Amino acid sequence: MSDALRPLTRPRLYEQVVLRLREHVAASGLEVGDRLPPERELAERLGVSRASVRQAIVVLEVQGLVEVRHGGGTYLQRRTLDSEPVDELVARRNRLPDVLDAREGLETKLAELAAERRTDADLAEIDAALAAMRAQVERGELGGEGDRRFHAAITAAAHSTMLAEFMRTIAEEIAESRQESLRQPNRPPKSLAQHERIAEAIRAGNPRTASTAMRRHLRTVSRVRLLTWNPDDDEQR
Repeated sequence: MSDALRPLTRPRLYEQVVLRLREHVAASGLEVGDRLPPERELAERLGVSRASVRQAIVVLEVQGLVEVRHGGGTYLQRRTLDSEPVDELVARRNRLPDVLDAREGLETKLAELAAERRTDADLAEIDAALAAMRAQVERGELGGEGDRRFHAAITAAAHSTMLAEFMRTIAEEIAESRQESLRQPNRPPKSLAQHERIAEAIRAGNPRTASTAMRRHLRTVSRVRLLTWNPDDDEQR
């Protein structure tokens, strides 16, 4: 049978709510820090259930576009609500656990080896990466480039050609997980502090402490709002 006769898919109602919210922000001139209308009001004005509005807000929240303050409303984090398609969001959610597992397996070993094998030049690059991330975080940025440089410096300090190659093969997925983690509320300064503890252990030449510090850091990286989101939680009424 022709694939053209496959079952039709129905657009999720909350995806339509996301589009309406994006139009509202653009038309009303809301700025970063401004509050969106209350959930109940949005449901009444759009003619949908509060569950659909809530799910739309979650979609925007997991992308770092809004901040939900429990009991205090929903506030803009970006000037626009240009969100990625939900299907792409779902795909990232589905692959993220495997990426995080791979990172923990590889990077804890890299930290251990870095503590054993690092040179003065390696330590200098680790420190430079920390300084770059610190400057970014102090400017109110996420610190993504400094984060990337820090983990790359540890990979280089491990002096393992095979592990470095493994890291290169999943570089795109690692970058995706980094972005996902750093846009969690208050995450950049916490990540920086964890990086500093990892660097201290490597500088001290303590493989076990370095490995443990890296594992704790990556467990923090794994705590992201996206993984608690269920894309099928929508009431079509």
